[in-house]
Amino acid sequence: MSWIPKIHFEISERKILLRVFDLASITLMLILVYSLFHFDYLKIRYSRWGWILVLWLYYTVFAAIFELYDLQKAASFQTTLKNVLLTVSTTVLFFILTPFVTPVLPDNRLQILMFFGSMVAGILFWRYAYIKLVSAPRFNKRILVVGNSFDINLIAANLHRADPNYRVIGFVNTDEVHPEDFDKRLKAIEVHNLIKAIKRYTVSEIVVASSAKGVGVDLYNKLLVLLERGFPIREYTQVYEEITHRVPVQHVERDFYKYFPFSRSNKNRFYLFISRLFNAIFALCVVFLSLFIFPLVFLGNLIANRGPLFYTQERVGLNGKPFNIIKLRTMIVDAEAGGAQYASKADRRITPFGKILRNLRIDEIPQCINILKGEMSLIGPRPERPVFVKELSEKIPFYEIRHAVKPGLTGWAQVRGRYAESVDDTLEKLQYDLFYIKHRNLFLDLNILLKTISTVVYYRGQ
Repeated sequence: MSWIPKIHFEISERKILLRVFDLASITLMLILVYSLFHFDYLKIRYSRWGWILVLWLYYTVFAAIFELYDLQKAASFQTTLKNVLLTVSTTVLFFILTPFVTPVLPDNRLQILMFFGSMVAGILFWRYAYIKLVSAPRFNKRILVVGNSFDINLIAANLHRADPNYRVIGFVNTDEVHPEDFDKRLKAIEVHNLIKAIKRYTVSEIVVASSAKGVGVDLYNKLLVLLERGFPIREYTQVYEEITHRVPVQHVERDFYKYFPFSRSNKNRFYLFISRLFNAIFALCVVFLSLFIFPLVFLGNLIANRGPLFYTQERVGLNGKPFNIIKLRTMIVDAEAGGAQYASKADRRITPFGKILRNLRIDEIPQCINILKGEMSLIGPRPERPVFVKELSEKIPFYEIRHAVKPGLTGWAQVRGRYAESVDDTLEKLQYDLFYIKHRNLFLDLNILLKTISTVVYYRGQ
């Protein structure tokens, strides 16, 4: 039997596949509709390749904002239908409202409707094929984990939640203990049956989640045999980071420097200059635009949120230095009369008007002053209060590392993680923050900005 695993599309490959075939389906459908109805607005010719590129650009940006490239959402046709309609509607709107880079509006307005319908039909046809073919179980990656059976449930859940096509089918337990509460659907493989099990269960890849001390001589020799035959064997922290876009700090020991080769961008002068320049431009633009909405905010605060409009609070910044963050008040006055406490998603201290400000992220606007002062950046880990930093540093390993870069107005943890209401939630957010620090670059920053817009559009402000 061949040792070459069955076909499986990696996360990056599927995202590229979605992007390329989305654009191809749009183009081909426009050509098809023109050939049938001869609508001039839909005609693609050499003199019009410029507006095709504009159309592709608009679509790519709004598809990212409306989460068409989120693999979990892309696997559901109902969710895909909603996101396609939102994306195409916005794309067509921007396309027809920028006639200086797109064709002049046609006299027959029916062509615009045909333009919209062609795009929707082309994308939905391709996305339906993607769900039925590429997302089908036949393309699942079947994983065998070498590790502690106590952790196997968490490992399997984490990987599958991040990538629905990533299936942990069993494990090789490196401990002598065999607990009763691990998932019975996972197959427990003995070391001497490892090679036979790979053939029997058509395993695609082995993931080693044990330390070097946990891999015995027999298992080590079996893994060497598989490696010599070209079978994929990878280390769990590497797989976890690639699949979840988080650094698994709970599996990192004292030699953390092996796992945190921090991004060169943290010391790259060009990146830092571009980042500072963009931060300043962004902050100035937001401050200017906020002058038009602040009268409404002031009136709303006066009526439904009586008390001071602004408040300041001490937070921990770059290199652990404290600074005062500026925000719009969203809670009742004296919300922490009994001492510092975590905010929760359904916190009763948040006023109705404050909830609106939070969901729309308007309460964060005054932090642009902190950005202009150089205390914060547009993108980075969210700054935390000193009392919580001290508490969390004692409970969560490597928590202080998030202070290696400037805190941000938004960040990877904010657009990927859930609301932090417990130590476990904070641990998850730390994993995202460390991933950002480790892989920080302009493309990741742009990705975060687009996902931040998605967060606001879908009313998921935190």
